[in-house]
Amino acid sequence: MKEKMKKLLSVVFLLLLINGINAHPIPKSGELHLKYQLQFLAGYTNGLGGQFNFILSDFAQDFPFALKMGYGLSAMNPGNSLDARRIFINDATNGTPEKKGRMGEFKLDFLYNAKLFNLENAYFYGGLRYSNFVGNFNFIGGNEDFDVVQNTFGFGIGLDLFFAMTSKLNLSLSSGTSYYLPDMLKGHDTGYSPDGENINPRNDYTYKDADLAINQPKLEFQLLMGVSYKF
Repeated sequence: MKEKMKKLLSVVFLLLLINGINAHPIPKSGELHLKYQLQFLAGYTNGLGGQFNFILSDFAQDFPFALKMGYGLSAMNPGNSLDARRIFINDATNGTPEKKGRMGEFKLDFLYNAKLFNLENAYFYGGLRYSNFVGNFNFIGGNEDFDVVQNTFGFGIGLDLFFAMTSKLNLSLSSGTSYYLPDMLKGHDTGYSPDGENINPRNDYTYKDADLAINQPKLEFQLLMGVSYKF
């Protein structure tokens, strides 16, 4: 069931992406013109990070939504070093642990002008997510340096606010939340899957143990600020 869902989301994501890139207006009155803007945001998303978004609007006659496609990258705490080593590598404890983590996120959202609190440029958004998580655990002097990775789909909702600074430049505020589907965690030559189809599991460890040790994306919140430029 989960594999079918992943394939379906992949197809939907691709079709919407192609439509957003190739869509052209078909004006009936000569007043419909494709509009687009670039948005740069920075702030908190699982950790400190930033986003780059491309926003399309008025690309279809009487279509009430704008389309936002983007990519974000943030630094984050990858999890518990000692537990990660036991679950994915071995039971040794030598060496000084160092860790770092990052999450890359592709986003595809539809925006709807809500005019919230009498604000003309307030937009609710919702759409698909695809994340790439990498947690690195390095034991200095212990001869262990390995990554734990996860790639998974998700869904997100939120609110974007735009405040005019010039005729082309807006101040942008964005807040929202995203939920990511559980998926396999892989490290070294070991993998733990939510459905129990593990790869070379160590001892009696399960996905639940790996999930507790690693801080891969689950239910995440974001609060960002930046600028958008209208072309």
